[in-house]
Amino acid sequence: MSWQCIRGHEQWVEAFNHAVQRGRLAHAYLFVGPSGIGKRLFAGELAKALLCEGHSGGKLEACDKCPACILVEAGTHPDFFTNPRPWLDEEGKKEVNEFPIHLMRELCAGFALKSARGRGKVAILDDADDLSAESANCFLKTLEEPPPRSVFVLIGTRPDLQFLTVVSRCQIVRFAPLHESAVIELLLKNGVEDRAQATRLARLSGGSPGQALALADPELWKFRGLLLEGLSRPRPDSVSLAKAWTQFVEEAGKETASQRRRAGVVLRLLIEFLNDALALSLGKSPKLADPEDLPLLQQLSQRLGSDRLLGLLDRCLEAEFHLDRYVQLVLVLEGLLDALGQELVRSGA
Repeated sequence: MSWQCIRGHEQWVEAFNHAVQRGRLAHAYLFVGPSGIGKRLFAGELAKALLCEGHSGGKLEACDKCPACILVEAGTHPDFFTNPRPWLDEEGKKEVNEFPIHLMRELCAGFALKSARGRGKVAILDDADDLSAESANCFLKTLEEPPPRSVFVLIGTRPDLQFLTVVSRCQIVRFAPLHESAVIELLLKNGVEDRAQATRLARLSGGSPGQALALADPELWKFRGLLLEGLSRPRPDSVSLAKAWTQFVEEAGKETASQRRRAGVVLRLLIEFLNDALALSLGKSPKLADPEDLPLLQQLSQRLGSDRLLGLLDRCLEAEFHLDRYVQLVLVLEGLLDALGQELVRSGA
């Protein structure tokens, strides 16, 4: 019943079901794949199914009705640990970018206790890419000597971003981007009424429903137009553009995670636009551009040429990496727009 919300990862539903039926469920898994493709949703459904007290027949499936399922959904099950952002320091005052050691100690101490409801314990460590060395070392002993009937699910993007000592003790589960048709279906079910728009958003999202839903924001496209118009000028005002971009991401809310997500979506749109300009400069057709984008794309491709466009793309990808590594947001945006502005001024000289 609970797995009906999972799209595009049905093979992993079957794999976990078979593992449980054969008694071969591992104690630790590392879920990897692009952001927004459903890894966290899958982990939550897995936790609910493992802790469910109402299902029968040996199949790994939550009933969605028993007290355990309700408690997992509410995040209050005594045998279920999760770590939603924002992460705060031990005093609960300052937001931190690495998994706090006090939360890891709390997790390890909790797993040393007997299961409160008798069906074992499940922990989901989201953003495992951001484990600190201190937290990873604290976690190792629990991974090496896991309590009976305990399951840890770590969620990241790539295995190479994890500590080798942690990866070696986990089974890696690789989640692939969803097919375009699956993303379109999810968009249509989540408020995007126009199929043509849903198709474009699905193509831009790279198979990530989360990214596609973020792209559906009309304010995002309004800001995209402002940014591209500013960059197309002979002498772009990089300072004003950086301020406007900063203000736009701050409107996403006070949490830095929300601001970074919004900055990242804008950056992804800029990268796709430059990719289309590069395609034109090489005599190919743009992949994602709307017809109204073509005049600006043609102007940019003729003005810069393929080599300079590749340089701009490299600078954007570097900024994207810095966003993921939690470099100060304002510095990332200011540095990127300063670099783009200088290159665009040189090209118009």
